[in-house]
Amino acid sequence: MTAQVPSQATRDAGATSVETSQQDVLAEVRNHIGHLTLNRPAGLNAITLGMVRTLQLQLDAWAQDPQVHAVVLRGAGEKAFCAGGDIRTLYDSYKNGQTLHEEFFVEEYALDLAIHHYRKPVLALMDGFVLGGGMGLVQGADLRLVTERSRLAMPEVAIGYFPDVGGSYFLSRIPGELGIYLGVSGVQIRAADALYCGLADWYLESDKLSLLDQRLDNLQWRDTPLKDLQGLLAKLAVQQLPDAPLAALRPAIDHFFAQADVPSIVQQLREVTLGDTHEWATSTADLLSTRSPLAMAVTLEMLRRGRQLSLEQCFALELHLDRQWFERGDLIEGVRALLIDKDKNPRWNPPTLQALDAAHVASFFGAFDPSRS
Repeated sequence: MTAQVPSQATRDAGATSVETSQQDVLAEVRNHIGHLTLNRPAGLNAITLGMVRTLQLQLDAWAQDPQVHAVVLRGAGEKAFCAGGDIRTLYDSYKNGQTLHEEFFVEEYALDLAIHHYRKPVLALMDGFVLGGGMGLVQGADLRLVTERSRLAMPEVAIGYFPDVGGSYFLSRIPGELGIYLGVSGVQIRAADALYCGLADWYLESDKLSLLDQRLDNLQWRDTPLKDLQGLLAKLAVQQLPDAPLAALRPAIDHFFAQADVPSIVQQLREVTLGDTHEWATSTADLLSTRSPLAMAVTLEMLRRGRQLSLEQCFALELHLDRQWFERGDLIEGVRALLIDKDKNPRWNPPTLQALDAAHVASFFGAFDPSRS
């Protein structure tokens, strides 16, 4: 099923069922730039369905407004741009027999897709944590800026889920097996690696963000809006940083994460030594042993399929998986163990990589037809 932006009528009809505060998203226009701020700093700006709808409505309005030349996305506070979707609320909805989780993913994916296709340049200020749903908001932006405080990740496998919000598209297009590594392991990366992987475009020290705001407020619009913004960033920021850790690990990652399946990846990490990466390989194998075996296996298959799919097809595939996952996947158990009971002892199904059944993994993809997306 194609991920499509819901109509205005659809959003209005469902708006009464979602509690939200207009203050969760702040919007203002300065110097022909629409500024959108995720404003839940105490919750690391985790995104709710109400916030998704507010963002979509505001972006739709600015797309039609000739006085708005560009959009800036940011998160309130110094800790996070956005630490992902408000998964606790979705868990509660599902456990109470409600359908909020179904509406959320359809509309969240549609918003992310709309940002990829937005007709005006979008500058994303990726300061602090940018996790899961936060990555979905920024990866479609034209200009993605990180700071020394940035921590990027698609950590879904840690709670028994898979990297969605377009992850099957943007992770699968990172050179070599780096995207497979990031998706299957869920590890966080910093600014240098984000630039190296192509998940960010510019680096600026966080103490210069206020200066960037000043320059944006005084920008003289001369060329196309995108070129004007690029020219401004070129005077303040850089596009490369030295010593990206993943650059040194790239040969090992390309070897290990090209293996046929997750059990083979873990076996190779434990048994094969490549250069001076043994300590990293062992710790990576230990990390993977804590993740949901099913989530990692589905993620690996999803990302490999994603390499051959269009952006729209990737979102459709993720929605296809999502519609099965609350019933058949490990998400509910992962959220219980890590966020609800906090015993940090999830009972994954199956419990081990050795117990994975290839036919069961394949069954999640069986009915998906990309030609109908």
